[in-house]
Amino acid sequence: METFTGALQFILPIFFLLILIEALVAKWRNKDVINSMDTLSSLTSGLTNILFKTLGLTFYVFTYDFLLEHFAVFTVQSKALQYFIGFIAIDFYAYWWHRLRHEYNILWNEHVIHHSSEEYNLPVALRQTISDTVNPATILLLPAAIFGIGFNVIVVLGIVMLFGGFWYHTQLIGKMGFLEKIIVTPSHHRVHHAINPIYIDKNYGGILIVWDKLFGTFQEELPNEKPVYGITRQVGTWNPIKINFQHLSLLIKDAWRTTNIWDKFRIWFMPTGWRPADVAEKFPLQYTKNANKQEKYMPSVSIYLKVWAWIQLTITFLLMLFLMSKIAVISKTTVFIYATFIFLSVYSYTSLMDKSRYAWLTEILRMIYALAVINFYGGWFTLDNDLPQATIILSIYFVFSAIVSLAFEYFEFKSNTKLVEAQI
Repeated sequence: METFTGALQFILPIFFLLILIEALVAKWRNKDVINSMDTLSSLTSGLTNILFKTLGLTFYVFTYDFLLEHFAVFTVQSKALQYFIGFIAIDFYAYWWHRLRHEYNILWNEHVIHHSSEEYNLPVALRQTISDTVNPATILLLPAAIFGIGFNVIVVLGIVMLFGGFWYHTQLIGKMGFLEKIIVTPSHHRVHHAINPIYIDKNYGGILIVWDKLFGTFQEELPNEKPVYGITRQVGTWNPIKINFQHLSLLIKDAWRTTNIWDKFRIWFMPTGWRPADVAEKFPLQYTKNANKQEKYMPSVSIYLKVWAWIQLTITFLLMLFLMSKIAVISKTTVFIYATFIFLSVYSYTSLMDKSRYAWLTEILRMIYALAVINFYGGWFTLDNDLPQATIILSIYFVFSAIVSLAFEYFEFKSNTKLVEAQI
């Protein structure tokens, strides 16, 4: 946990700087690659993923230490050779784990969040899962364990992979000459995020593109086939918590609804998108058949709601940073109480972005939860020690936030509904 948090303190400022540079360059080139609400959703998804990983909520079926202890055959002495073999092994792992998550129903649920955006930009790279509660993928690092590659080497290379999987989420970089034959480039990964039939389920590579070429999953970006981004069954929400569990929810419903006992069990391990015949007939779903005719999810919202959503993200992020700064010195129970508040905050303001009819209720519940926490701890945890009067300021903010949510419900959401009804 401490290694992960330390790496984030170094990497996050670089990520945010690159996102800012991309936005400025896009504006200078007059290219429409940034959508405010979509970017908010992507950044929020990154926030929830960071919190989830910091809490260590993923159970690993195999740990790398276990593999190293039981399967190491060689002991590579050269540090340089350790990093070389480790890099090949972890990139091989990244390719196959990525591919498997695309190919099986039960695994797609934890990857769908990454493909949920209908835009393609650097913030999209931050759309990462909070639904990988059980992870069996460490077994794919067996080749590294056989060569006795140390755990610390794997951790360092994991951080390299984190950055290596970020930079190519952009439309501002074209093809990169001879590098197209060796590494995953923005062009390659644009193909991977596209729903055009010729592009679907291609280019799984993490850093090296050679695995795709070796295992038959490579597809070049074609000049006459512009990528259309997203997934064929649109998520229809900005709420990353909902997106993370949409597919799982469908699988549970379909397993319950089908009358075929065998289908109740095999649905989890069938190819992604497979549904029992009786359920598919009785409960049909809407899929995009023509990528070029797909309309993006884009609820009409006022500039006021956009500004308020950005304010909410900023405050939530700052409050999460405070948690991360204290996570080593506060109890696990307190950490989970605080984390619950962060997740509730995310659910609340992204529901408001969706113009959900229950957004105001979620915000009121968030206010009640926050005030109960303040009452229980006699303040907002230990923040008053660092910032005097912080609890008073936050209390006012929580109440004000609930009032603002009610105001949007009454003045914007209901007014728009009445206007539409009048036009009809």
